[in-house]
Amino acid sequence: MPGGQGRPAPRQRPPGSGTIATAETQAPPPTSPQRRLPKRPPVASLLGLTLVGVVVIWLVINFTKGPSNFVEIFLIGLTNGAVYGLVAIGYTLVYGILQLINFAHGDVFALSGMVAFTVLFSVFKIGPNPSTLVIVGGIVGTLLITMTMFAGINVLVELVGYRRLRGAPRLAPLITAVGMSFIIQNIGLAVYGVEFRSGSDLVPHTNVFSVFGVSYQWHKLMVLLVTIPALFALTWFVTHTRQGKAMRATSQDMEAAAVMGINVNRTISITFALAGSLAAVAGLLYMVQFNVRYDTGFELGLIAFTAAVLGGIGNLPGAVLGALVIGFIQAFNEGLTWHAPGSDWTRSIVFGILIAILVFRPEGLLGERTPEGG
Repeated sequence: MPGGQGRPAPRQRPPGSGTIATAETQAPPPTSPQRRLPKRPPVASLLGLTLVGVVVIWLVINFTKGPSNFVEIFLIGLTNGAVYGLVAIGYTLVYGILQLINFAHGDVFALSGMVAFTVLFSVFKIGPNPSTLVIVGGIVGTLLITMTMFAGINVLVELVGYRRLRGAPRLAPLITAVGMSFIIQNIGLAVYGVEFRSGSDLVPHTNVFSVFGVSYQWHKLMVLLVTIPALFALTWFVTHTRQGKAMRATSQDMEAAAVMGINVNRTISITFALAGSLAAVAGLLYMVQFNVRYDTGFELGLIAFTAAVLGGIGNLPGAVLGALVIGFIQAFNEGLTWHAPGSDWTRSIVFGILIAILVFRPEGLLGERTPEGG
């Protein structure tokens, strides 16, 4: 109490009655020199705006040279970005609660894709040229099995690898995450070998529509038909359910959430279960679109992590936005014809974006700037 004499001064409530007072709400106002946010160098901002302007001009020129080709490539980027978004959300969910980059998440995704292949073609025994009903039933059944299975596997990863390290220095769980990544990757190698698994012939490659030279195929539309409801369901769960509110409370202050009666261990386990389920959905969709093997999750996991950082790690809409941006960048770079760097430069461009974001805007596109994070 200030002064230590006389009657204690009445406690002032922070703005927003009924909320838990935190160090940030009790700290001096942002006008204090200690709380003033660092300003970005004007040269860096000017450089960023110039780069964005050059990219926009390049896209406009490519569009004018071939509008139909540009729109088709845009749709490919949208499809790929949707898959990246499912994986990126898994990263951002875990980071939002534990402040942990779960590097094993990409390998969970790859293993789930291979398991989905086994379930589709060995358990359900879907043969060539199946009917639409068989395709839909097989995909739905496989999703139910793999989502349940990898929700459990991800919970086990948290229980064995991360739970006892919550109070440890941040380097300890980070090293454990890398170790978990190698363990899951080698399990996939031991069970499935080095061969690729692909279900690209499962869904027809016929056109859903073909207008003005722009065509879109059923196997690409299927990705959006699965991804969009999954993202809406996750958003509803996090924002409208009791458990979703518990997740948000735990991400803000784990100790305060425990004091208020929230079962923190169960909440974290549910978060890992959700991330594992989304990885299973992404694994099946990727396997149906392309091919997957034991080490596929390494590169795609890094791409999804880049998307999460780009959008603002810990921010669910930001993860989706970042994934779509990465999907468009990859598609435009590999598909456009006028002065496009080409597929050999895709990795360099994606990870160059990661470095630039970490240096110039570490909070991401939709993240909030903080004095601690810059």
